[in-house]
Amino acid sequence: MEGIFVPIGFFLAIFAILYVYWTTRTKERLALVEKGMDAGIFKGECSQLSLVKWGIFLIAVGLGVVVGYSLSNVMDEVVAFFTAILVLGGVGLIVAYFITSKLLKKKEE
Repeated sequence: MEGIFVPIGFFLAIFAILYVYWTTRTKERLALVEKGMDAGIFKGECSQLSLVKWGIFLIAVGLGVVVGYSLSNVMDEVVAFFTAILVLGGVGLIVAYFITSKLLKKKEE
C-alpha cells in the first residue's frame, strides 16, 4: 500500500509546478496589458531549424533505445540503455548542428 504514495506524490508535484508556472505567466501577461505593453513577447516562433534539430535528436534517441536493447544482452541492461541513449543523443545533436548550420548558410545565399 505504501508503494502507491510515490507515483501519487510525483504527479501531484508535476501538477503543482505546472499550476504555478501557468498562473505566474498569466499574471505577468495581465500586468503587461495593464501597463499598455504588448504581451506578444511570450509567443515564441517555432522555426524550421528547431524542428529539424528536435527531429534529428529524437531519431537519435530512438536509435539509442534500439542499440541499448541490443547491448543489454552483452552488458548490464541499465548501463547499456543509458550509455546508448546519451551517446546517440549527443551524436544526434552534433549532426543537427552541422545540418542546421548548412541550412543557415544556404538560406543566407
